[in-house]
Amino acid sequence: MKKHSARVAPLSACNSPVLTLTKVEGEERPRDGPGPTEAAAGAEAGRASRRGCRGSGPRLRKLAWGLAVVLCVCASWAGSTQLAKLTFRTFDAPFTLTWFATTWNCLFFLLYYAGHACKAEERQSVWQRYRECCRFFGDNGLTLKVFFTKAAPFGVLWTLTNYLYLYAITKINTTDVSVLFCCNKAFVFLLSWIVLRDRFMGVRIVAAILAIAGIVMMTYADGFHSHSVIGIALVVGSASTSALYKVLFKLLLGSAKFGEAALFLSVLGVFNLLFVTCVPVILYFTKVEYWSPFTDIPWGNLCGFAVLLLTFNVVLNFGIAVTYPTLMSLGIVLSVPVNAVVDHYTSPIVFNGVRVIAIIIIGLGFLLLLLPEEWDVWLAQLLTRLKVRKKEEAAEGGADPGSGPPGKRRGRPSFAR
Repeated sequence: MKKHSARVAPLSACNSPVLTLTKVEGEERPRDGPGPTEAAAGAEAGRASRRGCRGSGPRLRKLAWGLAVVLCVCASWAGSTQLAKLTFRTFDAPFTLTWFATTWNCLFFLLYYAGHACKAEERQSVWQRYRECCRFFGDNGLTLKVFFTKAAPFGVLWTLTNYLYLYAITKINTTDVSVLFCCNKAFVFLLSWIVLRDRFMGVRIVAAILAIAGIVMMTYADGFHSHSVIGIALVVGSASTSALYKVLFKLLLGSAKFGEAALFLSVLGVFNLLFVTCVPVILYFTKVEYWSPFTDIPWGNLCGFAVLLLTFNVVLNFGIAVTYPTLMSLGIVLSVPVNAVVDHYTSPIVFNGVRVIAIIIIGLGFLLLLLPEEWDVWLAQLLTRLKVRKKEEAAEGGADPGSGPPGKRRGRPSFAR
């Protein structure tokens, strides 16, 4: 079976309603096999050691950038969740907030082109760059038919994912929402295994079971009250639509380069602006989502939420240019304790034993899903290296020059003639 290309964070992300679309050319390297003789293996090990010494500088820089990206992902994701909770105190309109924030996706391609204009050696015009990125949709580019068949379904899934997530924030605390949404990575694995025939991994099945167990325990933590059950169901629905979005993208469209990903996300923003605008208007006049006069709308909170969500999506999709995908996914896990600390001081959340165990179980399942496909091979290689190093140290200790072979020990000096 042909292996699919990697994205910014492998089917991750994970994490947010956004799909990490981008792939980087030349990231995958063939694994070196063992040499035909011990001498050849030793020479290869020496060359690898020298390459490792030369590459330690770039790796350290990449890790340093990774730390910055992790902090940015954590801060933007936790900040947007908390700001949404604050916004709903005076503006109880989750779908309208979803529409408003999604409209900002139109800026994705412009932000990408600004970066291209600053860094590219051969600068292209906006139109030339647009035409080149449109090849992602096919030979004919972004036609009306392609827009409705390949972009519109993902626009619907994107809106559903964000709306269910935000609606859940109005029902339960942000800690539960953020930790339950981490289950979408387990749903991605299950769908990929069933639909895409991806490689079966026992450790990921265990992670999926942990995620489901965590959902049940989180429901039990509040005593199965209707309000909390509805909120948990909304988050699980959001995680499910996010997983469906990612798997369908991988199945129908494959992978995208940076510019293609930016264009696709901008197209989703245009779809939202043209075809979803009528929904919040209908909800307003039917008083389903009715808010106070426009002068009392908290525009600062709305714009702040949209900026934080846009920042999160930009970093998540394009952060692989400077760091590793796994590090970016760790930013999502770190947002859970951040939300927990904020909830502890701002809302009447009770961290009983069941809730804490549920959070730990879901977090552990998320971390297990971050393991690479070859984790067992890497673990075996690590254990082998540790055994070899231990034998070498034992051999060096046995060959101490101060204690020679038993037959050649130096006796005490004698001065008798």
